[in-house]
Amino acid sequence: MPLGPVQLTVMSYTPLSSQRTPRLIRQSDPEMCQLALTIAGQQSIEQARMYASIGPGDLLLYDSSRPFTAIAGPNPPGARAMLLQFPRRLLPLPEKAVAPLCGTVLPGRAGVGRLLCQMLTGLADTHADLTSADSTRLGTTAVDLATALLAHHADRQTLIPAGSRQRALFEQISAYITTHLHDPGLTPGAIAATHFISTRYLHRIFQQHGATVGDVIRQQRLARCRRGLADPSQRTVPIAAIAMRWGYPRPSDFTRAFRAASGMTPSEYRSAGQDANRAQR
Repeated sequence: MPLGPVQLTVMSYTPLSSQRTPRLIRQSDPEMCQLALTIAGQQSIEQARMYASIGPGDLLLYDSSRPFTAIAGPNPPGARAMLLQFPRRLLPLPEKAVAPLCGTVLPGRAGVGRLLCQMLTGLADTHADLTSADSTRLGTTAVDLATALLAHHADRQTLIPAGSRQRALFEQISAYITTHLHDPGLTPGAIAATHFISTRYLHRIFQQHGATVGDVIRQQRLARCRRGLADPSQRTVPIAAIAMRWGYPRPSDFTRAFRAASGMTPSEYRSAGQDANRAQR
């Protein structure tokens, strides 16, 4: 899957041993950084005198300019992985900061690692719906998150250019909003405090992406409420319960916001959906 100069690949393979030797590097070296996410199976790699054994959820950095030996299997047989590749010149970190990370395990279950894993998985699931422009922009975001991950583990966050830091922070805050929509206290002030930034800086980050924090929260909450109201399996769930589930503890506030966004009340929206479902049977 091409993402501008970046590439994302999903691979499945039987047990194997592969080597990139100095001779192969002299024959051809695209000077690529390669960040692998193991989805299934067990793998190991040795590069730059570092040895790592990785399993599902682990990330691993390796460099096309350095020899390595990699092994997958045999227990369990084979493996499945995602590989993010991008030119080394796109990584705004010095070689001395990145080199020690080659061949080391980078956890993908928390922090920036988790955000990167979620993004890669989402890209693989939705690539067919993306335009070329979408793909290029998302490739830039993927490199920014990879930069933030590597800088975190190298303890060199201050080396990240301001633009990359802001894009990575935008993705981190966006993910935080998505997972806290149920909280009525999800406000710009609370979000800024959680991420140790000022509310003014938070608004500036979102303005650079053509959005406001309040609009993002409201749109995502209403989208989930609409989904719940249209879901036949939830037709007996009170409207107030669906609203409260997504951060609207006061029914009047929910009705007002829903009508402003959709032009009808929540009950009218649910009834219209039920009528449409009956007509399709």
